[in-house]
Amino acid sequence: MFQNAIAFILLSIAAVAIVLLKKLDTKAAVVAVITGFIVWLGTGYTGITLLAAFFITGTLATSWKMRTKQQAGLAEQHHGQRTAAQVMANGGVTALLSLLAFMFMEQQSLFLLMIASGLSSAIADTLSSELGNVYGKKFYNIVNFKKDLRGLNGVISFEGTLIGIAGSILIASIYSVQEGFTIDFLWIVIAGTIGNLTDSVLGATAERKDILNNNAVNFLNTLTGAVAGLVLHYF
Repeated sequence: MFQNAIAFILLSIAAVAIVLLKKLDTKAAVVAVITGFIVWLGTGYTGITLLAAFFITGTLATSWKMRTKQQAGLAEQHHGQRTAAQVMANGGVTALLSLLAFMFMEQQSLFLLMIASGLSSAIADTLSSELGNVYGKKFYNIVNFKKDLRGLNGVISFEGTLIGIAGSILIASIYSVQEGFTIDFLWIVIAGTIGNLTDSVLGATAERKDILNNNAVNFLNTLTGAVAGLVLHYF
């Protein structure tokens, strides 16, 4: 009980600091604290470390070369300050799986693997988009592989894809340091790549046609990664 109280206080302090840094708005910070606390209850240090790694890395990537992105019309709105909907889109699957891990502790390790796979997908998407738009050389529509405009939904680059894989490797490494290095390291990286590419396909199709918005695509991205990690684990 004491550890839980300390965790909630630390999460709240971190959220206030992040709001002051204008990386989250107030509602997003509240959602982030709730999400983080659920992750703590369900998966402990490993889960909260994975979530923090995703948020910190994603925030740095969003802020990187901000002026260059703004000049090219590629920057996030409000200088990358996240809303509650965006926090739920990227962290909703993690929160749900953590809740299940809390309810069914005997399956905690399996849910944790799915969380790592989902966050692997989320970080791959964020890094490949934010840094791929900066360092990419040639850009292609993922559906037909014809050259397309940088920054449009469903447009990828070789450099961005590699950067996304590097992000997945980061998540897989953090997971493995705490849970042990097994074949699941590879599955988490592959699951993240599958989720990232699925995100691009949905962006080039459903999002361009206004069937889905960006938050829905991001949620499906993390869900795809989590399910892919589960399937690969039993492959």
